[in-house]
Amino acid sequence: MKITVVVATHKPYQMPIDPMYLPLHVGRAGKVDLGYVGDNTGDNISEKNSSYCELTGLYWAWKNLDADYIGLTHYRRHFRGKSPEQNDIFDRVLTSREAETLLTKCPVLVAKKRRYYIETNYSHFIHAHHRESVDALIQLIQEEYPAYVSACNRYFRKTSCHIFNMFIMRRDFLDRYCSWLFEVLEKLEPKVDISEWSVREQRAWGYLGELMLDIWLEANQVRFREVPVMFMEEQHMAKKAWHALMRKFRGSYEE
Repeated sequence: MKITVVVATHKPYQMPIDPMYLPLHVGRAGKVDLGYVGDNTGDNISEKNSSYCELTGLYWAWKNLDADYIGLTHYRRHFRGKSPEQNDIFDRVLTSREAETLLTKCPVLVAKKRRYYIETNYSHFIHAHHRESVDALIQLIQEEYPAYVSACNRYFRKTSCHIFNMFIMRRDFLDRYCSWLFEVLEKLEPKVDISEWSVREQRAWGYLGELMLDIWLEANQVRFREVPVMFMEEQHMAKKAWHALMRKFRGSYEE
């Protein structure tokens, strides 16, 4: 079983030593060489990184890697393995042996579910981002992808989801998912003008990718297993929770 997990990064950073991991410089087009493989090689959409975020790395992996299973993680977020507590946090990252054991039981690994409790997936999104993009996604699915409508409606009513654009998939599932994902995003691009949005909000298609994974999994009844996520840097959770509450009570997204 060959597993390759792309680690999307835009700067030099410590990487897992397990050979399963492949550091990938996303948004490499026009940037200084970091010494990693760039997502501007082979068949690529590197120039779209400002709006697609790590999904340019996923596209590159889909089109250019030869592996039985392909995954996507981030330089400062990884799946956590079962290794005991170590001095070096990178010694706790999921290993290829652990991944192989999990993947013999189901074809897809995803990040452990995040629960919003007081918000639905839809309300959480529109309180954090421009609603035009997600409304355009819902409308497009309703108009052109009838097999996904029920899963889409259920997803946006739920109060939990799998985020971060992190997963490891068997190759045939990855082919199906990426074919759908990038087809939908390509159709959405001309429907929503993001040119005047902030730099953060111009990451619109990357944000939507986080939503689309769960919709695709449910619509296609794909079995998956959740894996805890570990953060390689300190997380200011109290601050994040405060901002989330303020966005909810404000009732809409504001730049």
